[in-house]
Amino acid sequence: MQLPVVRGTIDRRILVNFRVDPTVLERLVPAPFRPKLVGGLGMAGVCLIRLKHIRPRWLPPALGLTSENAAHRIAVEWERNGEHRQGVFIPRRDTSSRLNSLVGGHLFPGEHRHARFQVAEAQDRYHVRLDSDDGHTHLVVEGHASADLPGTSVFRSLREASEFFEAGSLGYSVTSKLGTFDGLELRSFAWRAQPLAVDRIESSFFEDRAIFPAGSVEFDCALLMKGVEHEWHGREPICAWSMN
Repeated sequence: MQLPVVRGTIDRRILVNFRVDPTVLERLVPAPFRPKLVGGLGMAGVCLIRLKHIRPRWLPPALGLTSENAAHRIAVEWERNGEHRQGVFIPRRDTSSRLNSLVGGHLFPGEHRHARFQVAEAQDRYHVRLDSDDGHTHLVVEGHASADLPGTSVFRSLREASEFFEAGSLGYSVTSKLGTFDGLELRSFAWRAQPLAVDRIESSFFEDRAIFPAGSVEFDCALLMKGVEHEWHGREPICAWSMN
């Protein structure tokens, strides 16, 4: 089935990023993907995004929907049809929208779990809390807009960081079908990112020592985007078994 192009506004997007021992990520990323490295380290994180006016692009914005969403992401690269590709592998998506959780993976790519979001924003300060209904995901991010990346970041400049994450616009998500990954591409009409200084972060995923042994993961940086017009384009799923 040909999925419609979905259009809307990224009202607010926070990319929280961790540098990770590549050998740890290799265990989390299935074929055909492999971790994309920067400075010899893998990069993983969470995208916290509030979408507004989301609708098929032939509908007017007034008929669009609004939702808070989260995607756990790992920067990856792979080869397909003889071409080098790059993007993100998404082991989990969460959403505040009951509709998204019901039709995700069916009417549009990417299966979503329902979660409760608590959000507060004032004077360039941000607080986002996520607790999933199934109890598997807990996340808290607090921070404020800044002019600079942390001095400890693996990225040497905001431009380098921005270009790295802009290249991750194509995402492949885990589905209930073993070895099949739904494809979804984000096309931003004007990519604009600024640093977000993080004051507090809690993550049930990145703090799970069964997944990330002590010393294998560290917070790197966070980026903030606001008011970006965009489209979502469905892409052909990848079936791991067909890559062998």
